[in-house]
Amino acid sequence: MKQNTLTTRDIAYIAIFAALIAICSWISIPTTVPFTLQTFAVFLTCMILGGKKGTIAVLIYILLGSIGLPVFANFAAGFGVILGTTGGYIVGFIASGLIMWAFEKLFPNQMWATCVSMILGLAACYAIGTAWFMVVYAKSAGAVGLMTVLGWCVIPFIIPDLIKIVVALVLGQRLKKIVKF
Repeated sequence: MKQNTLTTRDIAYIAIFAALIAICSWISIPTTVPFTLQTFAVFLTCMILGGKKGTIAVLIYILLGSIGLPVFANFAAGFGVILGTTGGYIVGFIASGLIMWAFEKLFPNQMWATCVSMILGLAACYAIGTAWFMVVYAKSAGAVGLMTVLGWCVIPFIIPDLIKIVVALVLGQRLKKIVKF
């Protein structure tokens, strides 16, 4: 019978990948709309560690940031970041991990399923983040339309995020062949 406990090795990998997510959140690519490598790290983490351990790594990353460690983009920290306008996108990473976990269970070892789960995970992250943004923004500055928020928070990031998914898929597949996770 397979145990559902985490080994010391699992815990070490989870910690390493939670740190990777933090490091990637600090890397900002300067374009017209700057973006970080945070989503890339979330997808790579879930692909390499699997949905369960990957989601745990994402949760640890969020917990570390929530308690004050500067792991979020621009070295931000604190529960206020989560409660802020962009906090929903961070919380959306959990949905991304859970979707990847579900697809992993339904379609084990299927690259097409991993790709679809990343795209659906990104869509879930966008949906949660956009709804969250609209609620928080409305409380502080007044109501804002969906298309406006999509123009600010989603549309400029679609192409970079799809590129991050492709890179995560290629790199993750290669790393899984080299290292036993």
